[in-house]
Amino acid sequence: MMTEPAICTGPRWLSIVGIGEDGVEGLSSVALQLIRSAELVVGGARHLELASGLIRGRRLAWPSPISDAFPEIERHRGRAVAILASGDPFHFGVGKQIAAFVQADEFICLPQPSAFSLAAARMGWPLQDVSLVTLHGRALSGIIRHLQPGARILALSWDNATPRKLSELLTTHRMGKTRMTVLEAMGGARERIRHATASNFDLEEIQPLNTIAIEIVAELEAIIVPLAPGLDDDFFEHDGQLTKREVRAVTLSSLQPLQGQLLWDIGLGAGSVAIEWLLRHPSLRAIGIEARSDRAGRAARNAAALGVPELEIVQGLAPDALAGLTRPDAVFIGGGMMDEGVFDAAWSALKSGGRLIANAVSLETEARLAGRFQQFGGDLVRLQVARADRVGAMSGWRPAMPVTQWRVRKP
Repeated sequence: MMTEPAICTGPRWLSIVGIGEDGVEGLSSVALQLIRSAELVVGGARHLELASGLIRGRRLAWPSPISDAFPEIERHRGRAVAILASGDPFHFGVGKQIAAFVQADEFICLPQPSAFSLAAARMGWPLQDVSLVTLHGRALSGIIRHLQPGARILALSWDNATPRKLSELLTTHRMGKTRMTVLEAMGGARERIRHATASNFDLEEIQPLNTIAIEIVAELEAIIVPLAPGLDDDFFEHDGQLTKREVRAVTLSSLQPLQGQLLWDIGLGAGSVAIEWLLRHPSLRAIGIEARSDRAGRAARNAAALGVPELEIVQGLAPDALAGLTRPDAVFIGGGMMDEGVFDAAWSALKSGGRLIANAVSLETEARLAGRFQQFGGDLVRLQVARADRVGAMSGWRPAMPVTQWRVRKP
């Protein structure tokens, strides 16, 4: 219960206070006062306990999901509210979610060093040269895209089982000699730092609050996702419904992904185009539309195996399956140009300035593209690939079926 009323005299009624394992001892006098004067203090149970001696107002532990607490925070607009968060609230923390409904001029944020900053300081690693990944509440496979030879990675764990699961993943990808450092409860009295290799991971009784520092050592046969578009076809599980490597590289170039943009991949198949779109930048998003359940499942497995489990898959038949989806910045039609209404629905949903790319192999679909080209303009390109193959005792060129690609930008 409060001993005195909390008064917010300025527009910044909300305080977001980063708190570390050292608890209130690491807080500034301003942070201490903001917590003391708050009418409502919100945070995880561990954070509320760390600041227990300061809190005079009502306590609210984050529910699950934490968004259920947001209406209560909003009801206190204009009155003093404090939110306790780990380290730097705006680095993979709750700050992003709070800023979605509270304007920046309504809150003050007092961060502490993030787990990444503390881990980098313990390891002696320059943060600008390190890949920063969170596995908290996210699929472990999301780290696969970062597994490059010689890479240094800092990963926030989900729980005490994460380090061992990660060691198994690294070993499966033939990176068993990778050096792993588990940094537990950094900045507090329980801090502990231990080392192991992925293939000989023998660390026990790991604390749930831990960060993993990874130094990748890859064998010659290691499974590595290259950084360039046009992955080898063998990276994908497929039933033949696959945009082949060379055509896929050109298709990605034509789609021209830009930061934060959303792709619709209509006729997802094995998911290769949508997956490669997502691999270009972590801010990109993709929705794949696929009528067949077996292919939708196959695409989901490919996305997880290649480190982009965030691929959203809608199982259904276009154009009906497109209804209600977030409007795209780019559309790829790998299958469905012959289906009535698919192009019209996609073109209508596409944002102004967005790109639409359609590939055709059959003469009938090619004719449909030619008609759209005459109507809407853009570029019509014929792609032809030939591969060397045995011809008796010698070698010769064996051409693949040509692909016609239509590229058009919406005015």
